[in-house]
Amino acid sequence: MKVGVDLIEIERVRRALDRYPRFRERCFTEAERAYCDSRPNPAQSYAGRFAGKEAVGKALGFGVARAFAWRDIEIAGRPKPSVRLSGRVAGWAERVGAGAIDLSMTHSRELANAVAVVDEER
Repeated sequence: MKVGVDLIEIERVRRALDRYPRFRERCFTEAERAYCDSRPNPAQSYAGRFAGKEAVGKALGFGVARAFAWRDIEIAGRPKPSVRLSGRVAGWAERVGAGAIDLSMTHSRELANAVAVVDEER
């Protein structure tokens, strides 16, 4: 079992959304954007999903800083989020023998947090 954790300031994500128009398209799938943009506080939802992607990347050992493919990890569903892998991240997960991924996300007014647990394939 491998664990990844991430915590991010919602205001930091809000600033990125305001300053960088391509941030949404670069980091989030079309389905994630549709969900987040439909929420009363989109930055809060984007921050939770961003933290979720980071946590999954860390749990998989996929080099978040250097080789990360943001849209290859999709966070879907509610109230319990699920994780869909594609592209390079899916290939990496297969190579390292990653099994099921469990993700939990939460937020306060200021922070979004996510914890990912990756089972080993048996």
